[in-house]
Amino acid sequence: PLSTPLGRRSLPKMAIEDGAVARLLPADCLSIQEVGATGAIFDLLAFLALLITGLFMGFKAMNADPNVRVFYYINAYVCGVATFGYFAMLSGMGWETIMGCRQFFYVRYIDWAITTPLLILNLGLLAGEDMVLVAAVMGADVAMIFSGYMGSVALVPTVKWLWFTIGIVVYIPVVIAIVRVFRQTLIDKYTDVDRIELYSKVSLLTIIVWSIYPIVWIFSVGTGGLGVSAESIIYAILDVCAKCVFSFMIVQFNVYESAAPATAKEYV
Repeated sequence: PLSTPLGRRSLPKMAIEDGAVARLLPADCLSIQEVGATGAIFDLLAFLALLITGLFMGFKAMNADPNVRVFYYINAYVCGVATFGYFAMLSGMGWETIMGCRQFFYVRYIDWAITTPLLILNLGLLAGEDMVLVAAVMGADVAMIFSGYMGSVALVPTVKWLWFTIGIVVYIPVVIAIVRVFRQTLIDKYTDVDRIELYSKVSLLTIIVWSIYPIVWIFSVGTGGLGVSAESIIYAILDVCAKCVFSFMIVQFNVYESAAPATAKEYV
């Protein structure tokens, strides 16, 4: 076989003729589909947004009111870890070739395995939820991320989609906990309308954004229909929404000072 500086091998003739590139194993790839200039630009923009947000949250945490300081610190860590991940991708690190001759940034999953549990911790703290339950939900979240990674690198399509299914199954209790359990605890424990409304907003943002990730997975590493650059662009936008926008929303200072009784609205 022909060799290149990257150690790639020539595509089998039959695979080229029948268009079955999506079924090629990584070792059979002469070239791979890599992130392009547009995808790299969005990665750079996400890197800058996360870096600025992380630095802002870190500096604000030093002088923040004790009631909100923990949220600033968690946000700083979330954005900081994601910043490292994007720096790795911009540096050409943290990736491998997967089935279908695609460039796959496994560093995203390292980022998500660290940052998404911290976002759940933020929501649990805002809701005043029991930390044992919060830890259980964080564990389910990590299992979901792990399943997504295993499905991405699987070489057998049946195994790939089985891992994806497992990931969706463990994602369901995460959604239930965030949408219903945490919120009910908040309503039972606090009479602060502003706090309840804030939780409703940030939890809704989280569920909507997080639910888009598996859809992107289906059309990118799942079926190969979405290019690597398009995949990177969408993930960059989602990461900024899930981390930067979330961070600024959850530190609304007036919410943590308010003690107004919940008389204006009824929550069920």
